[in-house]
Amino acid sequence: MVEPIARDELAAALGLGSHELVSFVGGGGKTTGLFALGAQLAGTVVLTTTTKMGRDRTDGHHLLIAPTDVELSDALRGSRTVLAWRADAGHKAIGVAPEVCDRWFDLADHVIVEADGSRQRPFTAPNPFEPVVPSRTTLLVACVGAGAFGRVIADRCHRPMRVAGVAGCSPYERLTPERLATVLSNDRGGRKGCPRHARFVVVLNQVRPSDHGFVDELVDAIDGTVVVVAAS
Repeated sequence: MVEPIARDELAAALGLGSHELVSFVGGGGKTTGLFALGAQLAGTVVLTTTTKMGRDRTDGHHLLIAPTDVELSDALRGSRTVLAWRADAGHKAIGVAPEVCDRWFDLADHVIVEADGSRQRPFTAPNPFEPVVPSRTTLLVACVGAGAFGRVIADRCHRPMRVAGVAGCSPYERLTPERLATVLSNDRGGRKGCPRHARFVVVLNQVRPSDHGFVDELVDAIDGTVVVVAAS
C-alpha cells in the first residue's frame, strides 16, 4: 500500500524542485491541488488555467486579469503567490494560452496550471482538443477522485464514452483498477499531452481506508509514480 499523505504534504510528495511548471489534468482534485502547491512551494508562484475554472475559486489570492509581463512581475514582488486569468466571464474564469504559461515560467519560480476540465466529476478522458498542456511543463499530474473507484463509468465519469473507449469496455461497466490503470497510462488518457521531458505522476484524491484494496490493485497495475491523498 502506498502510504496516504495529507493534502499539506503534496509538494513534498511530488518531489518538486526550485523551478517547476506543473500541469494538473484529469478528474477530481485539480483545483484543490493547484491551491495546495501555491501555499506549499517556496519562492514566487503563478497559479492559472489554460481552460476554465470557477470564478469563485480564488482561495484569497491576489487576482490579475490579462496581466502584462511587467504587471505580473510587479505583483509577484508584492505577493509571493498570484492568480492570473485571461478574462472574467462572470461565473467562469477564462484561462490563458499555454504559450503564456511558458513565458511566465521565466518570470516566476513556479507556474501551476489547471490544464483540463472534468465538470467536477472524479475522472475523465480527454477530447481531441484536450488537455491544454504548456510545452515547458516539468511535471504532469493526472488526478483521480476516489468517487470513481469501482463505479459504473457512465454514472461517475466525465466523457464516459472516451473513458470506456480507452479502457476497452462498455461505459456501463465498472471502473476497475485495471481499467483505470489502462486509461491513466495511455497517451489518449492520462498521459495525453505530456511533454517528453516532463515527469508524470498520478494523484489519487479523497482516499478513505475502505478504498485501500482498490488502490493496492491500481498501484500494481500502473507503471509509474502514484501519490495517495487521504480524505480530509
